[in-house]
Order: sequence, then C-alpha cells, then structure tokens
Amino acid sequence: MAPETQAPTILRFGVFEVDVRAGELRKQGVRIKLQEQPFQVLTQLLKRPGELVTREELRAQLWPSDTFVDFDNGLNTSINKLREALGDSADNSRFIETLPRRGYRFIAPVTSNGRKRPVITTHNWKIAVPAAIVVLAAFVIAGEFSWHSRKAKLLTEKDTIVLADFANTTGEPIFDETLKQGLRVQLEQSPFLNILSDQKVNEQLQLMGRPKDERLTQDVTREVCQRAGSKAFLIGTISILGTHYVIGLKALNCRTGDGLASEQVEAGSREHVLKGLSESATSMRKKLGESLATIEKYDAPVEATTASLEALQAYSLGMKTWHAKGPDAALPFFQRAVELDPQFAMGFARLGSVYATQGEETLSAENTRHAHELLEKVSLRERLYIEAHYYDHVTGELEKAARLYEVWQQIYPRDVEPYQNLSDIYANFGNYEKALEETSMALRLQPDNVENYVGVGNSYICLNRLDEARAVIKNAEDHKLESEGLLVTRYDLAFLKGDMAEMERLVRTATRKETLDELVFHQAYVEADHGRLRKARELLSQPSGFTCHACVSLIEAHFGDAKQAQRDAALAVEVSENLTGHFPAQVLALALAGDITRAEKLAGELNDKFPLNTVVQRFWLPTIRAAVALERKDANKAVELLREMSPYELGSPWLMPVYVRGRAYLMQGNSGGAAADFQVVIDHPGIVGLSVVGSLARLGLARAYALEDDTVKSRAAYEKFLELWKDADPDIPILVQAKAEYAKLR
Repeated sequence: MAPETQAPTILRFGVFEVDVRAGELRKQGVRIKLQEQPFQVLTQLLKRPGELVTREELRAQLWPSDTFVDFDNGLNTSINKLREALGDSADNSRFIETLPRRGYRFIAPVTSNGRKRPVITTHNWKIAVPAAIVVLAAFVIAGEFSWHSRKAKLLTEKDTIVLADFANTTGEPIFDETLKQGLRVQLEQSPFLNILSDQKVNEQLQLMGRPKDERLTQDVTREVCQRAGSKAFLIGTISILGTHYVIGLKALNCRTGDGLASEQVEAGSREHVLKGLSESATSMRKKLGESLATIEKYDAPVEATTASLEALQAYSLGMKTWHAKGPDAALPFFQRAVELDPQFAMGFARLGSVYATQGEETLSAENTRHAHELLEKVSLRERLYIEAHYYDHVTGELEKAARLYEVWQQIYPRDVEPYQNLSDIYANFGNYEKALEETSMALRLQPDNVENYVGVGNSYICLNRLDEARAVIKNAEDHKLESEGLLVTRYDLAFLKGDMAEMERLVRTATRKETLDELVFHQAYVEADHGRLRKARELLSQPSGFTCHACVSLIEAHFGDAKQAQRDAALAVEVSENLTGHFPAQVLALALAGDITRAEKLAGELNDKFPLNTVVQRFWLPTIRAAVALERKDANKAVELLREMSPYELGSPWLMPVYVRGRAYLMQGNSGGAAADFQVVIDHPGIVGLSVVGSLARLGLARAYALEDDTVKSRAAYEKFLELWKDADPDIPILVQAKAEYAKLR
C-alpha cells in the first residue's frame, strides 16, 4: 500500500498565500484579517481547486448538525467576506465561482508546498471522457500549459526582468530610447511580468560606480540583473533588411546567460515599427509563461499610447530624466511630447504630475483633465493611472479615486503608487489603521523609498503610537535615507514627545533653504500653540517682508483678535491666485473673526469651484458655515451642520470641525456634548499636530466642566491650559478671558 500523502500546509494562488496550520491568509506576505468561518470555507475550496464543492459538503464539514445557526445566511456571509478579502466579485470572478443553488468552485491555479495543483474544470465534460484528457484540457483552459515550457525555463510572478537599451543599427536616432519605452509600455500592461523599475536600475548602477543614465548594454544589463536579484533580462534590436525594419527581442537568464525565449518581426516601413514592436512583445509575453487569458485582456498596442515615434522619444527622455534628475528637469520633455502629439494622454498626465510637485495646482489640474479627455487612447494600466489621478487631484472625489486605486492594486499588486495614494485617502476618511496597512505595504514594496518611511511614521503618529513612529524614522536613518518630509516628521514627533532640545537641534542642522523654511513655519505653530503670538508672527514673516497672512489669520481668529484676523485673512485672499491651498482656512478665519458677509461669499465660490471635492464638501464648507452660524448665535444650526460628518471627523484637518462643534455645544449649554468633543481633540494629538486647537481644547474642556458646576475638574483643566500658556503674550483676548473665568472659580 502506498504511503498516505501528507496534506499541504501552504497553499498559494496569485499574490495570496494560505497557511493552513497557522490559520492565516496573506497577500504578498502581509497578513489579511479574515474571520475563522470564511477562512475555513477558503481552505475547503483550495483543497479541491477546479472542482465543485457543494453547499451540502460545506455544511457537513463546517456547520455540524448540532449547531443552531442559519446555515444559508452563514455561508453566504462567509463567501461575501472571503470575496472582500480577496478583492473578488461574484459578477467577474477571478477566484471563487458561484454555481447557483449548488455550491462553489475555486477557479484560479493553486500551488501547494511549491507544487502546482492543477485546476480541473469538469462541468463541460462527460464523466466518460478519460481522466488524462480532462487534465490536459484543464491545463489548456487555464493557460498553464505551453509547448515552449519543455525547452525554456519560464518565469513566475515573483521574478523580475531588466530591460536593456535597444541595439539600434539603423543609423536613425529616432529609435534611441523610443523602442525601449514602447516595450516597457507594452510589457507593463501584464499583471504577470514584473519589470524592474528605472529607480532600482539607477540604484544598482550607482552601486556599480556607474552614472545613473549609463546606457544599458547587454553586459551592463546582465550585471544589473544579477545585483538586483532578477531572473532574466530582455534585450532588443532594430536593424534594416532591404526596405524593411527587423525588430528582435531575446530574453536571457541573468545567472547563466542562457536564452529563455526570442522573437523577431519585420515592419514594412518606419510608420509600422511600433506595430511590429507590439506584436513581438505580445508573443514574448506568451513565451515567458503568461496565460493567454491575461494577454487577451491586457494587450493594448503601443500605438494606443501614441502613434508618433518623435512624441514617444520625447516622453521616454522625460521619464529617464525624471528618474535621474527629478521632475523639474523632465518638464520640457513632456511639453515637447504633447506638442508633437496633441492626443498623447500620458504626456498630459505626466505634465499634470510634474506641475503638482511644483505646487502649480491650476496647471496640474488642466493637464490631468486633458489627459482624462483622451482616455480612449490608452492601455488599461494608463487608464487606471489617469482616472485615479483625475478623481483624486482634479475633482477631489476620493471615493471614486479609492475604487480605482483598489482595482489598480488587484491587477498590478506590485505597483507602489496605489498603496501610497490609498493611504492618503484612508487618512482623509479618518481610518488611520487602514492608512497604516496601505503605507506599510508600500514600504515593503519599496524599502529604499524614504517617503514610504515618512508615510508609515505619520500613520503611527496619527494613531498616537509614537514609539513605533520613532522606530520607523530610525530605520530610515539606519538606511542612510534623508528628505525634507523625514526631517519634518522628526520635528513633529519631537513636539509630541515634548522634546524641545531635539526640535531646536533639527532647526540648527537643516541645510537646504526649503527645509529650513518649512521647519521655521512649524516653529511658528509651536509658538502659537503656547500663546506666543508675537513670536509666531515674527517667524511667519519671510526675509522679503511678506507675511504668511493665511497662516496667521486663523490663529488670530481662534485667539479672539478679530480685527487683525479679518485684516490678515483679507490680505491672504487678495494674494491667492486660486481657491486651493490655504484658501479654505482663510475663509474659516473670516467666519470665526466675525466677517460673515465675506465668509459666506467666498464659501459660495468654494462650493461652485469644487462641487464634488470630498474634503471641501465634507469638512471645510460645513465647518465654515457652522462658524458663521456661531457668529449669528445659532448654535443649533452649527451643531446640525457638523453632525453629518461625525463618521469621518477624525480625518478632518486638525480636527477643526470637532473643535468648532464643541464651541457650539458650549453655546447651547450642552456641557456633556462640549466636553466629549474637546476630549476628542485632546486625545488625538497626532492628528491635531501643531494646531492651536490642541491647547485651546483644554480651555474648552474647562468651560464645559464649569457648566456642569464641577469645580474640581474645571479648575484642573484651567490650570493645565494656563500652564501651557504660562509664557503667552498677556494681551491675547482669549487668555484674558480664561484668567478671569479661573479667578471666579477660585
């Protein structure tokens, strides 16, 4: 008798892995929370991939007869939760297929302990068909079988590929850089192939002691490939044969140099070279092991991006320059690309991204909007990039942007950008745990990107997990990484820990003017948080004599200096070129300072300009309108305006709506509501940051306790506030009021 086969403990499919023994579902090594019942259902399906697992079988295995539960509802709920965890859907199943009233079938390829478990779909076959034929058919249907696999060692989804520069023997410079970019566009559509990014290539070149923009010949590419731990590298050639162009592609093993696959096509003219490149890239994808199903689904030709070789060349040089020298240096190349091809959607999209890094929000929106108008001329991957950025940064519809980033993740799980942007969106919704998950995944994908450390550190700060934030920042330091964002995060962390010496050291050691300016602004907010308004104004004054009126006006409004707040806010509005940036805060300052006529007018402009913007509509406008209502002594309306945002209030800027609602409750005489809101502000210093509402919330809490006639608690809260403001400017109106109120308590 043959020995019994040991049941597998690790089951893998796509980017997921199930550890049966540990009871864990992981996505690219990251554990995904999944309740016990859905996990057990998944395990049962994975044990029999491709087979129908009936509802009765699942009941017998997982719902014993003596369990008094609604089985149908329980199973349906488990399947729904399972699909949510996998990013799957009943309408367009990639993993779990529903057979109505019968059961479920797991339709994706599954490996167990390193070996493939064939997906055998028998529902279209008669039982009498020999089993060997059924197995062979299953391999063909799943795209798992290729005659080429007998001769070539194919790739897996985890293997990375390095693209060499094309060897151009035609004597025509137009093909330099262009064909490599066209090949990258074509191959990056693939959810299967994993192309090593230009950033990582540049890093390896630097480690080799070579310039970041060195040409990637076959020998240089192979060394990069080996150093990066990649599996293969792809070299391309273009030559002339008579009146035709010959495009060749060859994939080689990094370690041995052996050939894995090759392809060659002819183009009858220069105008047909991109078409020939698309055809050869598609064929190469098949030979490298990608399934026919994904090739057919994600195979837009290079010409869909642009039919102009000249435009593609300019775009390619722009991307190469961006990775080597930064976005500013890349700008003229993208401008040239769209001049050469006014229908070049990705050219406009990259322009939008460059302008965003420069703070040119109007130009960024214009170019991204134009890219969105040209969506029919892009691949799916490019569509996801353009649409997600359009909804994220132009219309501000964060829910739509989030859905697109999630789809992007599911199809291209190795791309870091959707994780980074989803983290920001989840933070805007106040879901910092989810934000941390996303940015942690970005860090795993790009452990050499300093901004990923900043993202993880800031997520920990918002969750008040300061020790973990400090550990992440130290990890970045240990990797010799540095950036303005990292330095600012260090400063904010030192502020939250009360480490004034570290804050002063960071300012002293800042070398770049831009970084120093940013830290000086943060210093000003620290001074304001302690009631030192004159010092804050001094720090917010630039060497040119220009004062950040937008920054100081909101502080003055909170402090009760209404006239000065109105003047500074009005000046800030006058110099604003558009309705973005600090503009909503300026309008709020006008409302809090009592200039409600102008505040309402500008709020109307905000509403007209950003009718779909999530942050403007959900946070800023209700807060501005509530402040106007407070000025009119209509506390009930203010509370009502701010009630709707309560599910997302932790994502609001500096918890400003929560603080304003606390003030409205005080005006109502609702001490319990006021105390609860001010306590929310106090309990979330990582979200409030350096805003003055952090210290003012303690004064609000003292006033709330006074309404309850709880003298002990009220006195303690007043004393805490007055201790924070012990060195404050003595003539600040709110401080004068607080001292008078405290004196009455004594």
